[in-house]
This record gives sequence, structure tokens and C-alpha cells, in this order.
Amino acid sequence: MDMQTTVLLVIGVPLLGSLLIPLLGWFKLPKVTGYVCVALIGAAHVLSWTLLGPALGGITTHWSKPLYEWASFSLTFDALAAFMAFTASLIATLIAIYSLGYIEHGEDEPEYYFVVTLFLGAMMGLVFSSNLLFLYLFWEISALACWRLIGYFREPDYIWKADKAFLVTFGGAVFMLLGFALVFAQYGTFELAELRGQEIGPVALLLILLGVFSKSATVPLHTWLPDAGVAPSTITSLLHAAILVKIGLYGFARMFANGMVIPPAWETGILIAALVSAFVSACAALRETNIKRMLAYSTVSQIGYTFLGLAAFTHFGYIGALLYIMAHGLAKGGLFLCAGIIEHGTHTKDMTKMGGLIQKMPITAFCYIVCALSIAGIPPMAGFFSKYFVISGLVEGGHTYIAGLAILTAVVTLLYMLKSFHVIFMGAPRGESHHEGSPVMVGVVAVLAVLTVIVGALMHLPFELARVADGERLVQVFTFLWR
Repeated sequence: MDMQTTVLLVIGVPLLGSLLIPLLGWFKLPKVTGYVCVALIGAAHVLSWTLLGPALGGITTHWSKPLYEWASFSLTFDALAAFMAFTASLIATLIAIYSLGYIEHGEDEPEYYFVVTLFLGAMMGLVFSSNLLFLYLFWEISALACWRLIGYFREPDYIWKADKAFLVTFGGAVFMLLGFALVFAQYGTFELAELRGQEIGPVALLLILLGVFSKSATVPLHTWLPDAGVAPSTITSLLHAAILVKIGLYGFARMFANGMVIPPAWETGILIAALVSAFVSACAALRETNIKRMLAYSTVSQIGYTFLGLAAFTHFGYIGALLYIMAHGLAKGGLFLCAGIIEHGTHTKDMTKMGGLIQKMPITAFCYIVCALSIAGIPPMAGFFSKYFVISGLVEGGHTYIAGLAILTAVVTLLYMLKSFHVIFMGAPRGESHHEGSPVMVGVVAVLAVLTVIVGALMHLPFELARVADGERLVQVFTFLWR
């Protein structure tokens, strides 16, 4: 199978295959839809494995099919796209498997699995898109999927919070589209390959950043993300760990880290915005008592941390940011799925009504602390190495004071993670009777915890892929034109 076909299958299998799931529901086969979802997302992940070899070899491939005189359907394969496709599909596959033991709502199952599969397909389309118009298209498909999933339980308050998430992210995306229009007016193209190395105007940059920051829940455009905790834990895990907030990070990396040039005067401003978002939301997580809102504020903080690496525009900062996308995805996915087990077992999200759960949920407790320590940046977990490179990248770029405050933010992260573990799992039991999750649910969080440790131990492998993504070992470039 050639690379072009593989990339199209990575996108098309979940994106188009998702349409099969509503048909199964129409034929009264709701229980089958979960396994079809796992098969489709799992197939995309297996296909992404085959892309790692060429990516490590430094091969970059671009395909473009003209649709109109100023619009083309363009795809780019490189190490950055392979890295994101592999990471997102891996975590999404594990979340889909976990859903088999978590989602049990009969007739609603086909809709749930359809939107989850569509969500992953939109992410894959965005990852490989190299035309700003198609990047926007897949960006908005993910917003629609997010809206439907946050309001999955259909209660009025939940629907309002889903609407809020859609309005914030859609509004930001509209501004971003206006920014793309200004870029087209300036350079006459939507193709990222042709825009590489071109300096973007300040108004266009501001508009695009509004879209990026709204999607990645950066302060002050972050309020929709903690509210999204009303969704099932599998959905919050998808939003925080695998797909939604990572779209903003990926969009920034694709457009600016190795693409369009940001005026130097703006770079420090972006770093300060990322630092404020990371620190303020970490302090909010320290005070939060709702476990899913606490983890949501933690996500806002860690996304800000990742932006620090990308916006430093240094070699180590870029590598650290990519590594942290993977490390955070694995660990935060594990934490949200642990929260799902805890909520199932205790029937509450209020941490003050928990306690002593380590006695009834020992496996969940172990997985929780492993993932929490990775988020906090404790060695030898994956999160330690990625945060180390982010801070090194800041120092490399001469941003010593920002690096120092980033370390302070990491200390606050450690405090709220240890606090949550102590309140939930240690001390005397409180509240209702507790029980461990189902074997499928516990098995998935155990896999994520183990992967967090393994990635830390074998950090040289994702490090090499991230290093190639930074363009150090570009071996050969192939350009194909679809006719």
C-alpha cells in the first residue's frame, strides 16, 4: 500500500465509516455499534503505525488536487502529522474500548458511537490537511461533534453547557476564518506549503489566535471546558486528552512553528498569555472540589504549558511541546477514565464526599497516582521529560523569567495532584458504598498508566520522531499532483 492510500484510509475509515453506525442503530443493533466504533478507530490507529517508519526517515509527502482556481484539497504527510495521528488514534482507541463497559443507554448508543468515530475522523482530516480552508472544515466538524457529545445526557443544564462550548469554539473559528481570508488577500493562496516563511500581518494573526485559543481553552476563553465535565467521562477524556483541545495546539504548530512567521513583537505576548493561562488555571485546580472540574482546569494549565514550548520557537521547546502532547494525552486520558470509575462507584463527583477509596479501588488508585505524577512532571514518567524540554526551550530562547514561573506552575500542579489523591483515596471511607470498575474499564486505565511509564522509559523513541518533526533530518521531499 502506498503512502497516499494509507493517509487517505487513516482519514476515510473513521470519517466515512462512522456513517455505518447509525444504520446499525436503525436495524435495531445498538449493542453492535460499540464494537464497530472500536474497529474503525482501531483500524485508523493500526494504519498510523505504518506511517511511523517513513516519518522517522524524514520523508515529507504532499498531495494536492485542485478543486477551484483558489481552492485545492491538499494533504501533507510529515513527522508532525504522523506524530499527532498516532497519538490521537491510540488514545481514542483505548477510550472507545473503555466505552464498551461505560456507555449503557440502549437506543442512545448508536448516536454516541457515531459522533465519537466522526470526531476522530475529523481530527485525522485536520492533522493531514495543508490547505487552510480544509483545515477550517475539519476544525468545525470537530466543534459539531463536541457540541453533541457534551449534551449527550440531554438535561437542560447540560444542553446549555454544550451550547456554550459550541458558541465559544465556533465564534473563535469564525474569527480564524476571517484571519485566513486576510492571509489570502495578502498572499493569494490558502496553501500552507506556499505560505511557509511568509510573515503574517498583525490583524490576521490576532484573528487566527482567537480561533486557536478558543479551541484550546486558553484563559480567558477557557470557561467552556470545565463546564464540559457534565459529559460522560469518556467524552471528557476525548476532549481533554485525545482530540479537541489538541486541535488548537496542532493548528498552532502546523501554521506557525514550521510555517508562517509571527512578527517578533508578538512572540513574547503569546508566551505571557500561555504562562498566565497555565498558572491561573493551576491555582483554580488547587481550589476545586469537583473531580472532573479539577481535571479540566488542569487541562487548561497543561495546554498553556504546551503553548509555552511551541511559542518559544526554539528546537527544545518544539520537541518538548510535542512530547507533552503525547505525555499529557496518555496521563490525562487515564485520569479522566479513573474519574469515570470513581463516579460510577461513588455516585458523586464531589471529592469531599469521597475518601479511603484505595481500599475498594486499589487498581484505580495506583493508575491515578501514576498518571497524576506524570502530569506533575515527576521522573521517570513521560511528563517529566517533556516538561524538562519545554523549560529548556524557554531558556534556550532567552526567556529565563518565564521558565522560572513555568517551574512554579509545575510545583502548583504537583500540589493539586497530590491533594486530590489524598482526598479521594486516603483516610477513612466516606459516603456511599464503593466498588471497583468493570474489568474493561479498569483494564483500559491500567494500559494508559503502563504506557505512561513505558513512554517515559523509552522516551528516546518519541523524542526522535519529535526531532524529525522539527525538520533537522529532512531526507527527501516528494510532491504529487492528483489528476
